[in-house]
Amino acid sequence: MTPRMTVPLFPLPNLVLFPGVALPLYVFEERYRALLRDVQASGEPFGIVRVLASSQASPLPFQERVSRVGTLAHLRRAQLHDDGTSTILVVGGERFEVQDFHLDRPYLSADVRVWPLEDSGVGEEAEHADARQLLAALLRLRPDDADEIRQGAPDDPLLMASFAANVLPLDSDQREDVLRASTVIDRLELLLGMVPSSAKTLN
Repeated sequence: MTPRMTVPLFPLPNLVLFPGVALPLYVFEERYRALLRDVQASGEPFGIVRVLASSQASPLPFQERVSRVGTLAHLRRAQLHDDGTSTILVVGGERFEVQDFHLDRPYLSADVRVWPLEDSGVGEEAEHADARQLLAALLRLRPDDADEIRQGAPDDPLLMASFAANVLPLDSDQREDVLRASTVIDRLELLLGMVPSSAKTLN
């Protein structure tokens, strides 16, 4: 049975956090200052979900304008500034699905179900092969950044998918599609299909 937990939510427009990805954030709104204080006190992660529509674009309540899939964010560093704002660094953890939203705190929170990737059944070698193919495509796509990409590309296929999702020129809908993929191999192959044709191997 997959774990359920209640987490504070930090909704961000046009952003999808992936496992293993480090994300710096600037916390300035009072409600998210409260979120940060609660997270620091508990030592537990919070959730990052994507804002699907702004208040100007949609009359729906805030909780109906955010995605129901997100990623747990683990706080790694927090620097409090004299004006009460903070600069923090988080790292993406497990994916989750929102079950119910709560409006009893200064910030949005939710009951979530941790949503692990399924076993693809194809074996690690197939995952590593797709990861190598994806890395080769990134190198063809951005030859000027080849050294930086080689140094930053992880060996683990899951983390390679996270890395590629941030390097490829994807929109936020595409990134969320990648996050929703059922298995590591599905995630890698979806990303390979999103590689611009100019960077694909010619047969």
